[in-house]
Amino acid sequence: MATKTKKSGKSRKAPVKAGKKGQGLKPKKPAGKAKAAKKVPSIPTSPLIEVRNSPIHGRGVYAKTRIVKGGRIIEYLGDRVSHAEADRRYELKDNDDGHTFLFIVDNRTVIDAGVGGNEARFINHGCNPNCETVTEDRRIFIEATRTIQPGEELCYDYQLVWESTDDPEDLKLYNCHCGAKNCRGTMLDPVPLDKAKQAAKAKKKTKTKSKSGSKAKTKTKTKARKKK
Repeated sequence: MATKTKKSGKSRKAPVKAGKKGQGLKPKKPAGKAKAAKKVPSIPTSPLIEVRNSPIHGRGVYAKTRIVKGGRIIEYLGDRVSHAEADRRYELKDNDDGHTFLFIVDNRTVIDAGVGGNEARFINHGCNPNCETVTEDRRIFIEATRTIQPGEELCYDYQLVWESTDDPEDLKLYNCHCGAKNCRGTMLDPVPLDKAKQAAKAKKKTKTKSKSGSKAKTKTKTKARKKK
């Protein structure tokens, strides 16, 4: 059940029989209304990069020139469709096909870079990434997290979502071969989606109880003072 993520900006989560859907990691949210309202220039292609064969997987994206930290490299483009349409397209793929170009923008929209996509769709996953995805005005951009030298392959952490009930054999489709010293051996998010939701729910519940306990304690002290 892995894909490129169900969290905005992450790679989209697909059914177990589906391959990875979408690429990406947690995006940075627009900082305030002013930034969100600003007109964002499109980057359909980039003179900074080129696509060629990669030792990680298939084709990859490489720097043609030095790219500075924080530099915006390219926009992740493609056909913008609903989640239902993305699922429909994905169902047509073979069960052992772990190669798709779907990227979740939000709860309504998925970018299918397999249709009208650009070089961004070839950026591979890496456990020691030099790039990250940034969401701005419901669009996805690739930015450098450190200085990237000419000839270096670009990569970012896909953090593909999955669930603890997924078939281990299906999850092997997402084994990582980035070669980094800290490689975790998979493109999947470290924590399965269902466990993450349970943990978040438990934390919220504990926080609510803590607030209730604090209010009750305050009332008790007030009553005590009134008695005096």
